[in-house]
Amino acid sequence: MVVPIIYGCAAIAVIFALILAKKVAAIPVEGNNPEETSKFKEISSAIAEGANTFLAREFKYVGIFAILFAIFMYFSLDVESTEHNEGFYSALSFILGGIISCLCAILGMKIATFGNVRTTIKARTGLVEAFQVAFNSGAVMGFGLVGLAVIGLLTIYLVYSQFIHETELLMEMVAGFGLGASTVALFSRVGGGIFTKAADVGADLVGKVEQGIPEDDPRNPAVIADNVGDNVGDIAGMGSDLFGSCAEATCAALVIGATSAAISGNELALLYPILISAIGIPVCLITTLFARIEPDASSAEPVLKKLLWVSTILMTVAMFFVTKYAMVSEFVLGNQTITSNDVMISLFAGLWSGLLIGLVTEFYTSHSYKPVREVSQASETGPATNIIYGLALGYKSSVIPVIAIAITVYVSWDLAGMYGIAIAALGMISTMSIGLTIDAYGPVADNAGGLAEMCELPPEVRERTDLLDAAGNTTAAIGKGFAIGSALLTALALFSAFLTRTEIDTLNLLSPIVFAACLVGGMLPFLFTAQTMKGVGLAANAMIEEVRRQFREYPGILKGTQKPDHATCIDISTSAAIKEMVAPGLLVMITPLVIGFLFGTEALAGMLAGALTSGLVLALSASNSGGAWDNAKKYIEAGAHGGKGSEAHSAAVVGDTVGDPFKDTSGPSINILMKLMAILSLVFAPFFMQYGGILLK
Repeated sequence: MVVPIIYGCAAIAVIFALILAKKVAAIPVEGNNPEETSKFKEISSAIAEGANTFLAREFKYVGIFAILFAIFMYFSLDVESTEHNEGFYSALSFILGGIISCLCAILGMKIATFGNVRTTIKARTGLVEAFQVAFNSGAVMGFGLVGLAVIGLLTIYLVYSQFIHETELLMEMVAGFGLGASTVALFSRVGGGIFTKAADVGADLVGKVEQGIPEDDPRNPAVIADNVGDNVGDIAGMGSDLFGSCAEATCAALVIGATSAAISGNELALLYPILISAIGIPVCLITTLFARIEPDASSAEPVLKKLLWVSTILMTVAMFFVTKYAMVSEFVLGNQTITSNDVMISLFAGLWSGLLIGLVTEFYTSHSYKPVREVSQASETGPATNIIYGLALGYKSSVIPVIAIAITVYVSWDLAGMYGIAIAALGMISTMSIGLTIDAYGPVADNAGGLAEMCELPPEVRERTDLLDAAGNTTAAIGKGFAIGSALLTALALFSAFLTRTEIDTLNLLSPIVFAACLVGGMLPFLFTAQTMKGVGLAANAMIEEVRRQFREYPGILKGTQKPDHATCIDISTSAAIKEMVAPGLLVMITPLVIGFLFGTEALAGMLAGALTSGLVLALSASNSGGAWDNAKKYIEAGAHGGKGSEAHSAAVVGDTVGDPFKDTSGPSINILMKLMAILSLVFAPFFMQYGGILLK
């Protein structure tokens, strides 16, 4: 009975996404006159073409890497004396997870490039219509991604179960699905982040600071690349990221649950982790009914925030009954006896801590509150004080989320052991359809504002798109906070599954090799951040020089008598992103394999513990500092502290430029580092158990 329920919920998600996509695409791309229509089509097509070009080139290289890595998995994981080739099944799961992750990225990017121009068109007539188009565009991504994740996981389980009858072994092989998803997510996040921030930094520093032209001015050669970047970074990258979280957290729970005889012998309880994500679909579908904005609204932010509350409350009620129905009343895991109530409380702990992280992120990144306004005020004395205040804000903003996650970990682990942590991770992402909808809404609204500027529409149209975009900046920050928090819990769940698989009951921090590995792990997020930040810097340097060259050699661009060369700027961002994503990608993929092979499973566990601890704080602080700098600038542009053109505004633009790689490249990418290293360790656990620790033998 559980299989039809899960497939039914997934089908609802996919059908709903298709209906919304068709509804958005049905809006005609027409202006008030032939010239305006031509501009709409020309600019939106350039954005879509640039995004398509980048993804095609990125996935070409990612595909080659995935095939080579799958071959490596095939030969390295067939290490145990079982009747099945574990390497074959794990490699196949890996490839399937990667393919579906690519599909999710492409799906999000396609609908975003469809929705942005149509949001602009609807903004000519009213705020309500424009908001609905942007929200529907985001919902296509949110619901489509979760539906595909659920279908993929359940299908692999059902197919593999026909050949593999040992439940624990079966779930280990299914875990390759999460590894494939996260591998694609890593390169999508890092590559997309470098692309978008290279274009953004180049457009802002040369256009706004040096030339004094408005943001999204069509005369800026980097403006199309900047809009392309919103799609490949915040849409495709975020989609792959959260798809990976969903797949990995589910795989971790399946692997841990399979070690309990009571759960592995009951298919309903065994598939409970997939059921959590499936039930979240109709819950989030009901939540969309509350996505309504008033024509005279001053902000879309309260509406979007209300959706987080509604989905969390509805999910709490739904999972109370679902857990009672699906989970066995009592089971033993290791030496611990766990009840269905223990599992349910663990789920609720993750669910509500996710909401808390979102609310705290909003407080520290929205200019409606004191922290961001303090950063704006600090801009009056120059960019140095703006940056100092922004850094301090980011560090402070990590306190409550870390405490919330720590409490969640303690409660779920104490009540339900390692299985409780995995369920808490799934609880946090159980309302992902709405969370991702809200997050994807932001780039669509941002692009709509850029199109309004580039198409030279009346000021009231830009005012409406700016109102939608202002909410999008905050919701994007909330989405990143949510993604980072869920990534930590997901990585902890995978870490727990790794410990379960390698039969490590305790980790001795007084052991020299464990403590040394913990220190190395704590360093890795900082090295990864350095690589991604430098990647943005190198790419931005090339972009800045190109924009300056065009302004210098073609003075008619600023006068409006010559057209800028947008294609060259897009190519610079694409080439730089592809090149600079290699080093951080290899760091994440190779390090766990080297540590586990050379020093063994305990050293690898110590490395993971160190990376998770430092990675969480660094990711949260970087993401929130960047979001605060962005909204501090927008607060000044709204008229505070002298408004546009003031010294405070110039300082805030510099702060925002510094914050761009913090919030859109390095910060969000660290969460994939945490998850990917953990699931790599889990998938390759059989290899490490047989061949690992060669330097210590």
